[in-house]
Amino acid sequence: MPTTAMTPSCLHIEAFFDDVTGTVSYVLADTASGQVAVIDPVLDFEPKSGTLTSASSDRVIDYVRAQGWQVQWILETHAHADHLSGAQHIRHHLGGRIAIGVHIRAVQKMFRSIFHFERSFLPDGSQFDHLFDDGEQFQVGGLTVTALHVPGHTPADMAYQVQDAVFTGDTLFLPDVGTARADFPGGDAAQLYRSIQRLMALPATTRLFVCHDYPPEGRGAQHVCTVAEQKQGSIHVRDGVSEAEFVAMRTARDATLAMPTLILPAVQVNVRAGKLPPAADDGRTYVQTPINAFLQGASAPDGVWQACENPV
Repeated sequence: MPTTAMTPSCLHIEAFFDDVTGTVSYVLADTASGQVAVIDPVLDFEPKSGTLTSASSDRVIDYVRAQGWQVQWILETHAHADHLSGAQHIRHHLGGRIAIGVHIRAVQKMFRSIFHFERSFLPDGSQFDHLFDDGEQFQVGGLTVTALHVPGHTPADMAYQVQDAVFTGDTLFLPDVGTARADFPGGDAAQLYRSIQRLMALPATTRLFVCHDYPPEGRGAQHVCTVAEQKQGSIHVRDGVSEAEFVAMRTARDATLAMPTLILPAVQVNVRAGKLPPAADDGRTYVQTPINAFLQGASAPDGVWQACENPV
């Protein structure tokens, strides 16, 4: 069931946890006006069969409709690598403008070459309805929201701040989980550290709503903590951890991590604002699997097949 966080004002936050991908989607509402933003919605993709369904986003749709609210914005914190965006599905049923940070253009440019996108795909962010600059303010009903550029996990990560709440995307997880990886194309561990420090400089009581939770054994899924709790207890960036220490830890840890299960289909969809790639001549939609596209360094590790010629 979704969980609720309330403040005495018009601000209402409803969280929806997808236990398959560990993703938390949010409905941010101004209850006075009935205007809402949906943050990081999820489509359900089963990679073994290629089955795409909408149950996770439908939970959000059903909730918003039950309240009689109107979707004003559909906000992406970044082009996710672990789930397919439900932004188009939400907009189709509830309306709203799909938005992300302006630096999505750099991410689109990188992945356009990796996936050999169609010629008509332009890495200019035009697939989205709006691109936020760092510090740009916008309204959800009567609530003023500030877009914060927090790169490092990817070049385009955004956080969204409203009153005492910040939606951190993948920049920060809960204190006992730590921080996001920084080894995707365009990622930078030092930049991630500085982005986190920007969030840590907010008042101690600021609530941080994370985009993912991977609960350690013994606790259930959660989605919110405070800046004070991060500074005191984060396993990666608590007070006293220097940038050099963080970069060394993050680099070593990232080298042990497998790529996310859904990175190949997810990125192809998410840089398009949740749209599927164009259908092929047979009317079906396909996602690509580029071979060895994510290997790091100039030479492939032992055991990686080198395509010198087509095998017979």
